[in-house]
Amino acid sequence: MELRELALEVARIAQDAGRHALGDQMNPRDLKGLHLAEDKPSTLDVDDRLVRFITNRISYVENFNGLWQNRPEECHPGERYWCVGNIDGIINYTRNMPEWAITVSLFEFNEELSAQPILGVVHAPGLGLTYLAARGQGAIRMRKTPVGDKREKIMPSTTEHLENSVVSYGMSYVPAESKRALAVVSAIAGQPADIKRVGPASLDLCKVADGTYDAYFEPHLHKWDVPAVSAGAVVCWEAQAKLRTWKGGQVHWRRGNDIVASNGLIIDELRPYLL
Repeated sequence: MELRELALEVARIAQDAGRHALGDQMNPRDLKGLHLAEDKPSTLDVDDRLVRFITNRISYVENFNGLWQNRPEECHPGERYWCVGNIDGIINYTRNMPEWAITVSLFEFNEELSAQPILGVVHAPGLGLTYLAARGQGAIRMRKTPVGDKREKIMPSTTEHLENSVVSYGMSYVPAESKRALAVVSAIAGQPADIKRVGPASLDLCKVADGTYDAYFEPHLHKWDVPAVSAGAVVCWEAQAKLRTWKGGQVHWRRGNDIVASNGLIIDELRPYLL
């Protein structure tokens, strides 16, 4: 199966899973039920069911070499691993906000044994939006309309300067990490036309890809953010948006990262504030 066709099939699976998760969101819950710890991800009961549902469905489509989290220590060129995430935007989900997403990516090991995501799906059930992309195939946004689903090819904005741009940022519940994000916001305040804080990371990346935002930054995304960031990264790359670390390097998929995505035009003005 070609990557484009595979991405569409995974998008359908994510949409099916999203209907179940959206129904579960209506159940009463409290943030006190979340264990917000600095050294491990926060999860909900629905996460386990969600991941099992998606991985089971994907296994009938194309299993490849298994799951990213179960990959062996020694991998080989050409091997591919699915990366299925928990709900991205767990606090939004808990508070009945629509900005949360289901994410799936596919990693491939190249000849240098560097694993890179080559397919990404980001589905936001509460917004009726699905973003999907595959290597060399461009990026697509699917959205529900009164006359049915609409597919659109996406591309970044053409805003040339930080002044009058629209910038989004992410922040952690870990105090030191949040302070770094807010320090950047404080430093650039007054230049962008607006600075948004909505989240989650996967959707923020996709909104840079489709031109909603001109840039997005977030410090210290953890290893458990890899499913969300990798899925959004493929959408960014295929839409021709730019994604790097704050220092300008490539994102490393086996550790935490400070990331910045942009339309590629305002990054030189934004980067000096990313410390």
